[in-house]
Amino acid sequence: MKEVIIMICSTVGALFILSTSVAMLRQPDVYLRISVTAKASTLGVGMILLAAAIYFEAFPVVSRILAIIVFIFLTVTIAGHMLAKAAYITNIPVWKGTKIDELAGKYDPETHVLYSESPDKNPAKLDKKPDGKLE
Repeated sequence: MKEVIIMICSTVGALFILSTSVAMLRQPDVYLRISVTAKASTLGVGMILLAAAIYFEAFPVVSRILAIIVFIFLTVTIAGHMLAKAAYITNIPVWKGTKIDELAGKYDPETHVLYSESPDKNPAKLDKKPDGKLE
């Protein structure tokens, strides 16, 4: 029974990684590619590591594998967010089929600040002198 669970976890993980590689070729822009790699590949690697944790029953190995899974889930989401933000700030164009651009008008290229609301409503933006410095 243990071998069947290991085979299922590793097969599902490999299929998620395969779907990630196929989706990387099919997605039209960098933002969708980042989204695909941050979700599907993380789940695929997590499933393969789960299969390894089931195979190696020793507590030190299982605890390290679980720590790796948690680390991957935390870091990949942050890295994907930072890559997408860097792409947006450097004006990488979005796909023409994108319906909503929630960040439009919220990034100030002078100060490199991304506001949570439009800059004209932000008090920090209103208190700027003409030279760009805050009063």
